[in-house]
Amino acid sequence: MNDKPIAFDAYEALAEAYAAAVETKPHNAYYERPATLSLLPGVKEKTILDAGCGPGIYSEWLIENGARKVVGIDASPKMIELARQRLGAAVDLREANMNQPLGFLESESFDIVLSPLALDYVEDWRSLFKEFYRILRAGGHFIFSIQHPFFDYRYFKTNNYFQTEVVGVEWKGFGKTRVHMPSFRRPLEDALNPLFEAGFRMEKILEPKATEKLREVDPKHYEELAREPCFLCLRARK
Repeated sequence: MNDKPIAFDAYEALAEAYAAAVETKPHNAYYERPATLSLLPGVKEKTILDAGCGPGIYSEWLIENGARKVVGIDASPKMIELARQRLGAAVDLREANMNQPLGFLESESFDIVLSPLALDYVEDWRSLFKEFYRILRAGGHFIFSIQHPFFDYRYFKTNNYFQTEVVGVEWKGFGKTRVHMPSFRRPLEDALNPLFEAGFRMEKILEPKATEKLREVDPKHYEELAREPCFLCLRARK
């Protein structure tokens, strides 16, 4: 694969452990996922792109909630295989690198593009967001979640908030499997302006709040997330 994604090797090594844990991992299941799903319009009879589908947990939710067609893309062959094991033929799954044009997807063929916690591994959002705008029908929605710029700035102790840069951390939350996970840290303006430049209109910004279920299963992180955000969820419209 040309222009291999920055986190390709990490996710290939982590794939099985990630798939086994993500359904109930507190930060995902009881914090980010409820917030991101709350931004979706009705999905019944809609055609939806799950961009960065991982092992298919969002695609499964979309199908269960009445989506007419779901296409899932991911750069990791192992993630695509795990998604196929979960979903069978219910979702059209394709290996694809979001650093490259999505020419295999037809213009104005989707009602919704959903991209949860995948964009932090893509450097050039301007080109990618133009592709998402192209494939959405008029009035279509783009919903995504990312690391919160405020959280990243503090966590990685960067010397220059305004610079988009490569950062990395060892992920320890998936059992015995540990990987160094690189990503791109960027300021808020570099997260929002590519949306407007592509032609999108912002509809809602959500800084997830810690849920009661998170308090129950992970009180330590509940206390942290009740005071400071970790993720940022957004909904824009064509």
